[in-house]
Order: sequence, then structure tokens, then C-alpha cells
Amino acid sequence: MHLDRPSVRTRLVFSLIAAMTVGLHATQASAQVVNPSSQGQPPAPAVSDVHLRSFEMPPIEVQGTAPLKEEDLIGDYAQPRWTAARRFGETRVYVVPKGTAEFEYWLVPERGRDGVTETKTQYEFEVGLPHRLQLDLYAVGHQTGNDGLFAIDGQKVEVRYALADWGKLWGNPTLYAEWKDISGAPSHFEGKLLIGGQITSRWHWGNNFVWEHELGGEKENSNEWTTGLSYAVADTKASIGVETQLALVNAETAPGKRGPFSKAFLIGPSIQLRPLPQMHLDFAPLFGTTEASPRVACIMVFGWEF
Repeated sequence: MHLDRPSVRTRLVFSLIAAMTVGLHATQASAQVVNPSSQGQPPAPAVSDVHLRSFEMPPIEVQGTAPLKEEDLIGDYAQPRWTAARRFGETRVYVVPKGTAEFEYWLVPERGRDGVTETKTQYEFEVGLPHRLQLDLYAVGHQTGNDGLFAIDGQKVEVRYALADWGKLWGNPTLYAEWKDISGAPSHFEGKLLIGGQITSRWHWGNNFVWEHELGGEKENSNEWTTGLSYAVADTKASIGVETQLALVNAETAPGKRGPFSKAFLIGPSIQLRPLPQMHLDFAPLFGTTEASPRVACIMVFGWEF
């Protein structure tokens, strides 16, 4: 169901995004207020008082030097610079550094085996919070076939929590919880365990274990495993790799009884380009290999860090 105008909840999501953006800039401005010196001139703010985007953060001093700039350890959690922005289309890794903020636009057309194309758009705002927390707010739109212009008909709220600073636990485990509301459809809850890291210089990986539950209707459950592997072709500029998605889905056929699982598996290449330090472009065309899979699902993301 599409709406002619944004719902009250959608307007609340955009209001929260606007308020968080204003608050972030206010915090950055206040961080640079300093006491005047004895000659009446304010001293330059210390580096720690100035807001730095992830690509501007100086590396943490460790023994030896990282082979690539994107593998420098940065921020309060001593995480590699490459983890400060989305690396894969579907698989998440860790949290963004405290104090960073980014906008992402998603376009995800999916071609079904019946020949019908369904397209999802997402407008996402993410912010890094203290104590290894991350908050993401989404406004979502759906289109089936050629039924008109996109309309915002859903919203999502996502929270992540990393269990430890980077490198302290194997796989850098991170907990993820998401609530999704779509107009005219039951709400969904999604929980994930995110793990990821570096195999060796230039090679980075991520795995997500997912459980999604429909809170009404057929109470569909989706048990998913997504993977991503990337190779840095050009430091901080380009990477290529492969992604997979496996989903086992079933629904309630009668109270207390569930039907058999359907299996969907998709696989395809993953490409990321960074023409500007604050920008990333992701493209992952994934191809279905089972009858329950779509023929193809293309994930395209434009991201901009503030």
C-alpha cells in the first residue's frame, strides 16, 4: 500500500533526523569554544576538541605502520578506518566511530521469477554514539512494477552495540536490533549478530547471523546468513569482492503450527568506489540460485559522511 503523503510516523523519523543533525553541528561548534589567552587572542583549539570525520582522524600510534591508510586504527574504539563506512551491500561490520554521522540513499530493485520487479528505496541517517553504540533511522519506500512514483510507506529504527573495542574479541562481535513498520502490513523485529575483521592486509570480511520475525499476519520467520569478502584494489579508493545471502523462511499455517522452510540463496560480486573521501558508492548485483530466490536483486548505495 502506497501513501499519497508521508505518515505521522514518517514525519517523526525525518524530524528526529533533523534534530540529530542540528544537535551534532551544535556539539561541534561548542567543542571549539576556548578561553581567551592573556593577550586577548583565543588559542587554537586542540585536535581533540575539533570534530574530525573518519577519513580525517589521525591514526592511533601502535608499533609498526599499517600497510594501508584504510587499515589505520582510529577513534575511541581503535577500529580500522575501513569500518567507519559500509563495506558491503547487505552485511554489516561493527559500529561507526563515536561522533560521526552519515546519510545513505539506497535503491534496491528485485526481479522475481514471475517477471515482476519490486523496488525498495531507503533514506538512512546513522550516527555514532558513545560506549560503542550506533543509531540508524530509515524512511522506506516500495514500488511494484510501474505503479507510479515512489512513496514513503515505512520506517525503521536500528541500534547496534559492539561488545568490546576492536581486536579485543575474535570477530569483533556486535549486537544489532531493528524495528520495522510498513503501512498496511504487520511490523517486524529483526535481531542480528555481526562479526567481521581482516584476514590479512587488503582482505576484509563480514558475517551476519539474522533472525527476523513478523509480529502479525502469518508471523513469518526468516533465518538468514549473509557474508561479504572484499579486496582493497586501491587504498581508500576502490574494493571488489563477493557477497552471499542465505534465507530459510517459514510462516504460521495454524495457531502454534509452522509450515516447511523455503530456501533462498543469492550470490554475486560486490564493488565499492570512493571518488571523494567523504563519499562511497556500493554496487552488489546478487543472483538467485533457488526457486524461492528472486532472479536478481541489485543493491545500490550512495553514502555521504558529514
